[in-house]
Amino acid sequence: MPVTATEFTVDKSDLRKTRIGERPLPDLAPGEILLAIDRFAFTANNITYAELGERMAYWQFFPAADGGQGIIPVWGFADVRESRHDAIGRGERIYGYFPMASHAVLRPERVSDGSFVDASPHRQKLPPAYNLYTRCAKDPIWRPGDEALYALLRPLFVTSFLIDDFLAEENFFGAASIILSSASSKTGFSLAQCIHNRKVVEVVGLTSGGNRAFVSGLGCYDRVIGYDDIHELPKLPAVFVDFAGSSSVRSAVHEHFREDMKYSCAVGMSHRDRDPPGKGLPGARPVFFFAPDRLRKRAEDWGRDGLASRLDEAWESFLPHARRWLTVHHGRRSDAEAVYRATLEGRVPAQDAHVLTLTD
Repeated sequence: MPVTATEFTVDKSDLRKTRIGERPLPDLAPGEILLAIDRFAFTANNITYAELGERMAYWQFFPAADGGQGIIPVWGFADVRESRHDAIGRGERIYGYFPMASHAVLRPERVSDGSFVDASPHRQKLPPAYNLYTRCAKDPIWRPGDEALYALLRPLFVTSFLIDDFLAEENFFGAASIILSSASSKTGFSLAQCIHNRKVVEVVGLTSGGNRAFVSGLGCYDRVIGYDDIHELPKLPAVFVDFAGSSSVRSAVHEHFREDMKYSCAVGMSHRDRDPPGKGLPGARPVFFFAPDRLRKRAEDWGRDGLASRLDEAWESFLPHARRWLTVHHGRRSDAEAVYRATLEGRVPAQDAHVLTLTD
């Protein structure tokens, strides 16, 4: 068993300050497993976890030894290095929610052939969707060659699937168009593809000038415009899904559509504007879409197997597009700081995606 784990931490009060250090690993207690984290995705979604670390309790999943530091959660793959759990064997491949680190200790409970839940005491009051882990050998859609895309897009795609499902259940609030900010974001174009597949409403992408060609080439948006051209959109009933988190963009969209804005939800913070959705905007008041709540509802409505089946079918339909759209870059410990800073500062080209490991 390794003596230490490598961890990437950030200053909670200033995300520009980072550390890569070592931390002693505890001895495993009965029922625990030690995971060696093999690869994980790093995207703007992880920056959102950091931005909302206090407000949404993301820092609590994997507490840092220094209370002023935070460990950003990531999605990825790991191998069981040591096990003191009777049902989990050494060498198993696991997918799930990990610290930005080289190792993690989990306490599996509710173990089935295909999954388990981490029952570590400090995670009991946190959203359960993040505590579920997949045992890859029994996952019908796991393929080793697609692990990078799985880590990069699967958690984001789940959010997109749930938003699409919610909007469809509400008949898209009677809108003629669904407008997505940060249209080049991975969650954005995942949602666009889901809605586009229904062919019942126009999908409009808002993006920066530098990303316009990429977004237009995706083929899942019916219309792509720049943030400065919002006034060109037809004033018809609309729904706004805000991945950018920019108060100025949000205001511009609402002011343009006014009472024709039938529903507005805030999902991400690609522009890292700390302002909440806010009051006083014309049209529907923006609300925050929290994917774990919708996931819990659909698990109750459809059962866990029914939910998994629908998600897997949608994912398999989406995956060929993802392979065509993205260029995946693999990095090691020595690359982590540069990838983190480029993502924090919004300098990662839309077509690029990063998968990291903290081992060299």
